[in-house]
Amino acid sequence: MLTAIAHSAVCVPDVHAAVAWYRDVLGFEVLSPPYLMQGEAIERDMGELIPSPRLEAAILGLPGGGDRVLEIIQYPDIPARPRADDAALTDVGLTHLGLVCDDIHATRASLEAKGVSFLTSSIASVAGLRTTWFEDPWGTVFILMEKRATAKPYYAQH
Repeated sequence: MLTAIAHSAVCVPDVHAAVAWYRDVLGFEVLSPPYLMQGEAIERDMGELIPSPRLEAAILGLPGGGDRVLEIIQYPDIPARPRADDAALTDVGLTHLGLVCDDIHATRASLEAKGVSFLTSSIASVAGLRTTWFEDPWGTVFILMEKRATAKPYYAQH
């Protein structure tokens, strides 16, 4: 039986640059710095998905996140393909990651000052949340959310 969501993974062309960006710009804590995974154990894990897998990965988290972390992955022997120019939020599959903040105006202003590219021009109010959308330098889309009722989960704000 499933008990929790553990992590989401973001594939990047340079794991060290991505870890620095997520740490310095978004404020993620590096829980496990980049490490190389290769050999028998990773072959048993994902060798049927990627022949002779070799990857570099790091684990990042936010305070109070528990097992819910972000894994940053690079496959150094396989050229990374960037997101398609016509990729859309309506495409099938994972489309974005949600991040909760305590003050959306201040958080957005801080991120803009650090050069973050926002996809929406303003902050919206929807389902009891304030929201705005941005992307990382590699095209991963995020929704930034501020809860109205801080004691409730984000999905129970309306």
